[in-house]
Amino acid sequence: MMVTKPPSSAVTLTLTVAAVVIIFSLLVPFCHAFGSGTTLAVTDGSATVCGIVASHPIQRIECYRRGHVIAVVPKVSFSVISGGRNYFCGLRTGNYSLLCWDTVSSNVTFERRRLYNNGTVLFENLAVGDTQVCATVVGAGMASCWRTNSAFELPSGYDQFASISSGSGFSCGIAKNGSWVRCWGNGSIARKIESEFGNMSMLSIVAGESHVCGLNSNGFLVCRGSNSFGQIDIPKVGSFEYSGLALGAEHSCAIRRLNGSVVCWGGRGLFSVNVTQGVSFETIVSGSNFTCGLTTRNFSVMCWGPGWSNSDGSSSSPRFELPLSPILPGPCVQSSCSKCGVYPESQILCSGNGNICKPQPCSPQMSVPLAPPPPLPPLAQPPSMPPSPSLSKELTTGLLVFAIVGSVGTAAGICTIIYCLWTGVCLGKKKVHNSVQPTITRGGSSNGDDNSPPSRSSTIIRQGSRIMRRQRSGTSSTKHTDRAEEFNLAELASATNNFSLENKIGAGSYGVVYRGKLTDGREVAIKRGDTGTKMKKFQEKESAFESELAFMSRLHHKHLVRLIGYCEEKDERLLVYEYMTNGALYDHLHDKNNVDKNSSLLNSWRMRIKIALDASRGIEYLHNYAVPSIIHRDIKSSNILIDANWTARVSDFGLSLMSPDSGHDYQPTKAAGTVGYIDPEYYGLNVLTAKSDVYGLGVVLLELLTGKRAIFRHGENGGTPVSVVSYAVPAIMGGDLSQILDPRVEPPELNETDAVELVAYTAMHCVNLEGKDRPTMADIVANLERALTLCATSHGSISSGTISIVSD
Repeated sequence: MMVTKPPSSAVTLTLTVAAVVIIFSLLVPFCHAFGSGTTLAVTDGSATVCGIVASHPIQRIECYRRGHVIAVVPKVSFSVISGGRNYFCGLRTGNYSLLCWDTVSSNVTFERRRLYNNGTVLFENLAVGDTQVCATVVGAGMASCWRTNSAFELPSGYDQFASISSGSGFSCGIAKNGSWVRCWGNGSIARKIESEFGNMSMLSIVAGESHVCGLNSNGFLVCRGSNSFGQIDIPKVGSFEYSGLALGAEHSCAIRRLNGSVVCWGGRGLFSVNVTQGVSFETIVSGSNFTCGLTTRNFSVMCWGPGWSNSDGSSSSPRFELPLSPILPGPCVQSSCSKCGVYPESQILCSGNGNICKPQPCSPQMSVPLAPPPPLPPLAQPPSMPPSPSLSKELTTGLLVFAIVGSVGTAAGICTIIYCLWTGVCLGKKKVHNSVQPTITRGGSSNGDDNSPPSRSSTIIRQGSRIMRRQRSGTSSTKHTDRAEEFNLAELASATNNFSLENKIGAGSYGVVYRGKLTDGREVAIKRGDTGTKMKKFQEKESAFESELAFMSRLHHKHLVRLIGYCEEKDERLLVYEYMTNGALYDHLHDKNNVDKNSSLLNSWRMRIKIALDASRGIEYLHNYAVPSIIHRDIKSSNILIDANWTARVSDFGLSLMSPDSGHDYQPTKAAGTVGYIDPEYYGLNVLTAKSDVYGLGVVLLELLTGKRAIFRHGENGGTPVSVVSYAVPAIMGGDLSQILDPRVEPPELNETDAVELVAYTAMHCVNLEGKDRPTMADIVANLERALTLCATSHGSISSGTISIVSD
């Protein structure tokens, strides 16, 4: 039979389609990524090595430290673990609970602490740095971090990550939308690494102490960050040469895909590959100055490097095989692993509780069995059958194209179904919030006099051209929602010197707030509920505790005070927050010692506008991007706290309520709030909407402008009580703004006058009697952003510009 050569164009098309499919398969990871938690982890401070035990009905954790094998409690199943400086953390099977263990407090056991426990919001991609613990929400990809200090900048609540990895004081992730690298955390290292990666598309990343390496979309290894010891001087290799990475303080190591051997670079030349000669590895992890790997031969753990000590406490042995039980080569998951295939003997390794998926990236070209290195016994290979002479090249090519195109169609179909279910498009629902930013122009009189003051009711002009699509973050929560770090009463009493008066920093309707210092050095603010035994008081305390815990443990935003943990023992209810060094906005504005410009850093218009903008962004997040959206119900200057960097954050969620998804007015059983800040429409009609928070913020803006309390005495002989709204609004409407400005702040300069006017007009609209006439938080943020810019750059008049506002 004559075999005809296929046309060159057909061959080209076939190769092009194959190349596209290979790239597609690399860019859509269905298995775990390099930068996520694995089944092997090390802690740096105590040289502790832990792994998830294989071939056991319960995938428990077992650790080795200083010659001892330690069975970690509780003995329950975990999917992945990750280690930091002095502790390691594990994500329980099912992704609903996160536990951490201190590895330096005892030689025979580990003190454990639960950071998170919730069956509604699940986490994956566990990544522990030197102190911080980060993970991403399953499906959504938003990153949450625990055990951070006030200097640790959290990622935006809108970023979504495919995978993340943590280094020393920073974390980085691969963005789902674009596959570029985004970093967050302390200092400049995060910004440096992110800028060096630029818009490079990445498949995977792994962080070291101060550098990050990973595979780009073409399969080449890329490293960025510190290079003091050659840790980012990558050996010249080809595409997809490596299948795993582990980074330390001064060194980097990688697993060769060809045979599982390890190559290292940097580290002052002390990480010689000779110590691992002839050994094939499944995965590797690094401490600051040592590396451990899981061997392919028998799933044992081997460690080496200048910082590794053997069981005798000496470092004479260049490498050491740990006396641990065999460790899983990957997480046991409830999946068919259809993309990359199932790991050999997966069912035995997982004891029938799921499968181990082969790691990404995978492609037809990379799935060919390769012989192991010579020192290991060769794998038995079935005799290969010669190709049948009757099978034509054309038929072979056709079958290949059919298989490739079929794979693309299947993958695309699965992605489409997942996208539909996630976005709700297939069900006629939307999870995307459309923020329309209408405009209000400065109104004039009928005779065209530009100097006449704006009317509070007739200046609204809608403009629908500025529409923003932003995805709301988070998920629905119930009363017992995401649990933060759990403390016992004894350690919180110790942190506050037994709740001494010297540690007391504030008090409120819920109870007393104390400053404390935890055993790990973190400074915290501890809110202790009233310990009275009256039933009504206890029920109110319980309600406020549950409300604040439910909201704050699932909300993570730069301008919200971060909840660290809680304590619930008998009648005691305590909440632990990060400590805000510079206290409450109220204290700065109304301190008796604040008498002139030099009395407070807040006595400048630029700083006051910045504080207002920070708080507004926090409230905007609650209204527009939290799911379900949240109404704070108690916005006031004493609930706006300022951290060490003079960044304002909204606090105190004890009265907060979830806003109904229907968007209709919500009528709670009892109006709540603070006199002077409470929305008069809500107080009088018992109708609560997000515009109630807008009213409270408007009062805060007037406080910032005038320096007056929400309710103060005005006039001679002590005067009569008057609200700052009644005091300031007529002056703003009458064009006499300068008469009410805080005299402790110097009169606004030319480049500040327009900014202060803009804030005043925004505040005036915020305190309209009817909620429908007040702006949305998106428009308030837009106005304050413009005002902050005007503060430094504008020399013109705002009468020629516009003020963003909205009314219903």
